[in-house]
Amino acid sequence: MATKRAAKKAPAKKAPAKKAPAKKAAPAKKAAPAKKAPAKKAAPAKKAPAKKAPAKKAAPAKQAAPAKQAAPAKKAPAKKKKAVPYDAKFLEEQRLALLDERATLAEQAESLKAEADSLVADREPGDVQFDDEGGEGDSIAVERDFDLHRAAAALGVIEEIDAALLRIKDGSYGICESSGLRIPKERLQAIPWARERVEIRTRSFR
Repeated sequence: MATKRAAKKAPAKKAPAKKAPAKKAAPAKKAAPAKKAPAKKAAPAKKAPAKKAPAKKAAPAKQAAPAKQAAPAKKAPAKKKKAVPYDAKFLEEQRLALLDERATLAEQAESLKAEADSLVADREPGDVQFDDEGGEGDSIAVERDFDLHRAAAALGVIEEIDAALLRIKDGSYGICESSGLRIPKERLQAIPWARERVEIRTRSFR
């Protein structure tokens, strides 16, 4: 047993391990400031060359039409005054004569109508027969018809007088309506409302 123990070697004392002097940590080198890489300028975007539309040729400016000269205002042709066949004095005399004749005829027509009416009123109520068998009634009927006829003729002349007065006003008095010739003064003095010369009138009767 002793031998076995002797055999067992005492455990070798391990030399204390030499502590390697701790190396001072080298002062940390300040990291060199990182050089900022110069920012790359962004390459300018290549603009696709815009296709230039073929420039339209400006239409040649239309030359302003030369201003039309205002046509000289046409003077309205002066209205030709109708030649008055007679002077103002004669026309005034005729106008007064016509008015006087008109008043006379109007009074005459009124009187004749009144007389014709009175012939009927004077008859007896039952006596209204106006024929050949009526005796006295026949003569009364003739007289009455004659009065009415004269009254109508007077009214017809009054219409002619009114027309003649209008002709004096518009300047056509004394001009024959059929031939356009002047009516002789003597005829107008005899019949102030005459419309035609004597020869035209007689020809129409034929």
